[in-house]
Amino acid sequence: MLTIASRIDVMNRLGRAMADPTRARILLSLLDKPGYPVQLAHDLELTRSNVSNHLTCLRGCGLVVATPEGRSTRYEISDPHLAHALNDVVNVVLAVDDGTPCAGDNCNDPFCCTPATATEVTA
Repeated sequence: MLTIASRIDVMNRLGRAMADPTRARILLSLLDKPGYPVQLAHDLELTRSNVSNHLTCLRGCGLVVATPEGRSTRYEISDPHLAHALNDVVNVVLAVDDGTPCAGDNCNDPFCCTPATATEVTA
């Protein structure tokens, strides 16, 4: 059974992995199908060493597993429940309407929607 401390550790690992845009791109690619470092590097227009470093991080976080296949290694999401959860997260994020003005006048969040002008707020 997970304790509060271990649950926090799980959330920190997941957050660390998803906070980096390159790791997020790799995770999204692996949600579609298992991948190989060379193919991921080609598809994502990254260097092989960059992909390998990020895959090492994702493995260390427990999000992906590596399966040796001869001279190659296949990577995939470590658990079907995790894949389902990541798909749910992506679907929630994709539902955000970027064209909606912010609710607050002093919104400084760079990931928030475009701030409303004074005329839009009073209209």
